[in-house]
Amino acid sequence: MSADGFAVRLEGVTKRFGKHTAVSELDLEVPKGVIYGLLGPNGSGKTTTIRMIMGILLPDEGRVSLFGGDPGETRRKLVGYLPEERGVYRKMKCLDLVVFLAEIRGLRRDEGRRRALEWVERLGLGAWADKKVEDLSKGMQQKIQFIGTVIHQPELLILDEPFSGLDPINQDVLEQIVREFHAKGTTILFSTHLMDQAERLCERVCLISRARKVLDGDLRELKAAEQRELLAVEFEGPDAWLRGPEVAGVEAANGTVHLTLREGADHQAILRRGVEAGATIYRFDLVEPRLHEIFVRHAGDGAASDAGVPRRTEGAAR
Repeated sequence: MSADGFAVRLEGVTKRFGKHTAVSELDLEVPKGVIYGLLGPNGSGKTTTIRMIMGILLPDEGRVSLFGGDPGETRRKLVGYLPEERGVYRKMKCLDLVVFLAEIRGLRRDEGRRRALEWVERLGLGAWADKKVEDLSKGMQQKIQFIGTVIHQPELLILDEPFSGLDPINQDVLEQIVREFHAKGTTILFSTHLMDQAERLCERVCLISRARKVLDGDLRELKAAEQRELLAVEFEGPDAWLRGPEVAGVEAANGTVHLTLREGADHQAILRRGVEAGATIYRFDLVEPRLHEIFVRHAGDGAASDAGVPRRTEGAAR
């Protein structure tokens, strides 16, 4: 539907709740077919951003584009949206609920039932199909809602903190399903404050702190650009060569020595010095920074715990 190659675009988007600015001058482009992570601590503006993409909230300033146009009903039908605030009809039977969700997403009842049966079996809920939703654990209810999000095979999946409340095994199952949708060409936008999870899944990321974007781009390119401070070395022989004008700190752990380099340091000079000293070097490489480290470097140490959201707007400003 969109001719510009983007599933989602935000241009200068700002959203306020009273005196609190939840999202400030946000530019965002989500190319079709990627797994895109909207990352940041709780209270940074992720959920508010997603609600504007879905047309639930309107921006005070700027423009939101979904598949090349305003996020109206026609375009929203192409989206599978799993909100952070989970909601299910607790008195309905599990299978009936999934079939109902399939129908309101445009599937015929017989097709919805066929897909529902496949999904509940895949996610280990077959024995619970005729049980009421209220009889399920919180994690199982979340899986029911996830099925309802993907059952119509949307072109865009928007998942707000999708792994919250799931045990590690079910987190792995959900990650695998996300990868399968991605392999089929589905665009996936998900928000999380868990950087390790995003690092496993995302191709592109946008880091938000205190309502503002602090970093945005291809994850591999971002990590390559940040790969400059830590060197891992494994060797036998003399060690005096590890200390020099390029090295700000030396730390050894489990047979590996980590050298913290000064800004602009030439790590090849350290390698030459080691060879000349007669050391046998088994490993000598720059350590790729973790996404968490990149975020803290750009957003500051306080970002991980700074929500900065008044109590009455906390849900809307995440």
